[in-house]
Amino acid sequence: MNETSTSPVDVVLPCLDEAEALPWVLERIPPTWRAIVVDNGSTDGSPDIARGLGAYVVHEPRRGFGAACHAGLIVATADIVCFSDCDASLDPQLLPRVAGPVLDGSIDLVLGRRRPTTLGAWPLHARLANLELARLIRRRTGLPLRDLGPMRAARREALLALGLTDRRSGYPLQMVVRAADAGWRIRETDVPYHPRMGRSKVTGTWRGAWQAVRDMRAVLAEHPATGPVAPVPGDVR
Repeated sequence: MNETSTSPVDVVLPCLDEAEALPWVLERIPPTWRAIVVDNGSTDGSPDIARGLGAYVVHEPRRGFGAACHAGLIVATADIVCFSDCDASLDPQLLPRVAGPVLDGSIDLVLGRRRPTTLGAWPLHARLANLELARLIRRRTGLPLRDLGPMRAARREALLALGLTDRRSGYPLQMVVRAADAGWRIRETDVPYHPRMGRSKVTGTWRGAWQAVRDMRAVLAEHPATGPVAPVPGDVR
């Protein structure tokens, strides 16, 4: 059963063995906003730490970044949902900047464009993979995007209407592609990107980074919907 919250914004934090980073991340969630930590099979006590720090904890047994993100979206109850990594690479205190244009209705989906704070914050192989993905996204959607940032904000019901199906690393890309196909207003805003705590589960190696690119190519190969599409958030038809 979903835990109903009066929070204006729910923050979905997919989590796999992030015990070291969780205290820093959760203490920086904006006041009155709710943190939803989606545990994806941690063995380091992350769920208990998150619960002890006041987060709402959800367990998603299906492994995959997309599976964790979507589980958080399903249980969210706020009108606005933010997503962010749970490894301390992105500062949750910046979420109001990201969510602001969605809250005021001027933008439908805001993506945080990562700006590394140090040379080691974004390993070369991960940055090259991201550059390739950004190029493919621009070609597929026509949007002038330069990053597929995991920090983002949109309206919950509109996101659910996109019918997202990817449950692996292609989930954030599928969200952007389907939102673009539906005519959403999409914008990037710069956010500092810090060295993460612990090792990345997706792009921590060359092999992992390029496997993610291969997974995402399948999403980019999807044909735009020919039938009814998800409505633009706030659009009255």
